[in-house]
Amino acid sequence: MSILNNFDNYIGEHVKMTASGKVLLSGILVDTGSNIVVLYDGQDFLYIPLVHVHYLDFNSDDGETINPPDHMPTWIQEDHSISLRKILTNAKGVFTEIFVTSNQSIHGYVTNVMNDYFTFFSPVHKTMFIPLQHLKWLIPYPYSHRPYSLSNKDLPLTPSNVPASRTFEEQCKRHLGKVAIFDMGKHPNKIGKLVKVENGYVEIIIARNKTIFTNLQHVQTVQFP
Repeated sequence: MSILNNFDNYIGEHVKMTASGKVLLSGILVDTGSNIVVLYDGQDFLYIPLVHVHYLDFNSDDGETINPPDHMPTWIQEDHSISLRKILTNAKGVFTEIFVTSNQSIHGYVTNVMNDYFTFFSPVHKTMFIPLQHLKWLIPYPYSHRPYSLSNKDLPLTPSNVPASRTFEEQCKRHLGKVAIFDMGKHPNKIGKLVKVENGYVEIIIARNKTIFTNLQHVQTVQFP
């Protein structure tokens, strides 16, 4: 049983919610925790941090019918209350789909959970460091499914050998002098050599030797290729 919160009495009911990025989600509320809700959309279980839930509507009637799930994911211990940190810890080594931005998912598995960030390994992006505050939601893969149908040889589940600092800022400082890719390199200003992390800002030198400062609070992901 989860820690009681405002939504505990609505478990089993259909809900429409608006998440960060004006994303509309719809399904059955199947569990709640201290800082997370779990939505079943008829196919997947979505673990959504409450900090990214803007609106919940339990009164909408759009004719959509979703049958309740016949079981909960086996990697969650049902007798314990859930929280974002517990979900991520349980997700270590479980193939999952995560959303950090509202329009692009990342596939892989959690390898480590630290104070304010977690480490995620993706066969596409390799090792990524992601602040907890920027995880929009997490979807565990159905049992025996693997990203991109990769074999165990191509995508083995191996413990991370990347040293992990306690905080996201300390982890960035560990890689000073290296090329960093922020937010999956969506903008040229987010790829460069990391030269300083100080007073909440990261300083990088991008390809044409221009210095850019970025607020660390707004960094969603970072990779060091």
